[in-house]
Amino acid sequence: MSAILSTEDLNDFISPGVACIKPVETLPSVPAPDPSSTNSNEVILDGQQPSLGANGAGATPAQISLTDCLACSGCVTSAEAVLVSLQSHAEVLSVLDGAPALRVVGPDAGGSFSVEGLENPDAKLFVASVSPQTRANMAAACGKGVSENQAGAMLDHLLRGTQGLKSGGKWNNGFSWIVDTNVAREATLVLSAQEVLDQDHGSSTPARPILASSCPGWVCYAEKTHPYVLPHLSKVKSPQALLGTMLKTTLSRRLNIPPERIWHLSIMPCFDKKLEASREELTDEVWQRSGLPGRGVRDVDCVITSKEILMLAESRNMNFFDIPSTPVGEPMVAFPDADLHNFFFPSHKVRNTLRAGGTSGGLLHHVLKSKAARTPGSEIVMTRGRNADVVEYNVCVDGASVFRAARYYGFRNIQNLVRRLKPARPSLMPGGKPFGSARRPAGGKSASLEYSYVEVMACPGGCTNGGGQIKVDDPVIIERRGLVGQPGPQEQKEWLAEVDEAYFSDDERHDEMFGDNMVDGISHQYINDTLAYWANITNVPLEKLALTSFREVISDVGKGPNGAVEVAASLVGKEGGGW
Repeated sequence: MSAILSTEDLNDFISPGVACIKPVETLPSVPAPDPSSTNSNEVILDGQQPSLGANGAGATPAQISLTDCLACSGCVTSAEAVLVSLQSHAEVLSVLDGAPALRVVGPDAGGSFSVEGLENPDAKLFVASVSPQTRANMAAACGKGVSENQAGAMLDHLLRGTQGLKSGGKWNNGFSWIVDTNVAREATLVLSAQEVLDQDHGSSTPARPILASSCPGWVCYAEKTHPYVLPHLSKVKSPQALLGTMLKTTLSRRLNIPPERIWHLSIMPCFDKKLEASREELTDEVWQRSGLPGRGVRDVDCVITSKEILMLAESRNMNFFDIPSTPVGEPMVAFPDADLHNFFFPSHKVRNTLRAGGTSGGLLHHVLKSKAARTPGSEIVMTRGRNADVVEYNVCVDGASVFRAARYYGFRNIQNLVRRLKPARPSLMPGGKPFGSARRPAGGKSASLEYSYVEVMACPGGCTNGGGQIKVDDPVIIERRGLVGQPGPQEQKEWLAEVDEAYFSDDERHDEMFGDNMVDGISHQYINDTLAYWANITNVPLEKLALTSFREVISDVGKGPNGAVEVAASLVGKEGGGW
């Protein structure tokens, strides 16, 4: 959604040049348009002025909602629009103020933990996760040399400090734990490398080329417009989804409380992550009950973006930029599992991706490094594609390629990729050749099918440019920087460079994990041992915990009453919580 809705980046697959045909009769009543005007269906984009009729009066801009904007390509169903609308900073405050928080007590002399406050059915245990792209964006917004680490400390103060969200509201509730999604990212990197490079996954291995599935905007697009690529999607959960499952399963088992008593907030650079959190594949129905997608309790209850952090602070009469950037003095509540405590809160800072890995988590970079580590005498050769958001990589031995992969960012480039993967249709003529597929070079294979892995991201430039990020043309940035007029493309480019610089600011750090089978500073052995331990304490197979699935989705937009909106409304009010 975020990339599709972006009007400032013309590299996107839907741009301001694409006509929107929302029917006029669905809009609020407006005075009849001037007959001389041809703009009765005109949509006014941000920053544009409505066209003037013959009498000089401006036409009323059409109010285009999320559902309307994406309905033309079937990108979002109306049910999802309802579910997404529930995830906001207002929802965070509503839940925090709904009842006193559950309190974790322990460990006692025997190492056991207990939970107080369970007699109140509305009381919940609060946990949050924060992405590094959000921290980098907040650091750039703060300016004045504020680092990503300092921006993270400011978020800690807001979410769990005594002068943050706890200082207001009915019950003075805050979050017991705040986890860096980088810890789950490292697990995702290891699982993805094994999925691509190991051959013993049997029927669970996706078709080649394996396409990254951590970007929910790309997944949404594939499920609703190009279902033939679904067998290629990586089954490894995204860091947000994997961390949500780890937190809900571990806390539920160790504290002996149902997962609906745990409320997980995720802070992301991307509006599309709200859609991911709403997926039926990412609920306790999969890991605790039938093992199949269902309407259970979500692993991630609410997603808010970097922009919404400012609104969250403002709703408590706070200015985020005035929050201290020093570490929070109050210790976090003890986590009820010592081994997973060390995983979630390591003694060293889990670093972001190195510059070579890009701003979207480094999936492709880690796959390449893992392949190179398994191939003595190899080197990684990079070749830029048709633009900056298409890059091809080869792992070569003595100049010969033994492994090919690529990076495709932005929907314009993604469309080229999926077009090359489209299967040919058989000819209706006797003896005729198949047709309708992409042009194929000599040898009968498309170039894309020679790839083993492709990192696909909806946003041009990667996740630091997510639609939920604070942009240079946001009023708060214009005011803080004293900018005159609306920032142009050059200012936007410079702003994104600042965010990227904050994201990569610690790429020279050397305090990384230790262990066997190290690849690019990450111990595959440690990650695999931790995941095996997690599966053991939850008594759930790792495949059900760490992998997910995808399915073709048909949009219900414009298909009459009694559709998915009503279904979504019933889910929202479902007893037992979760939706």
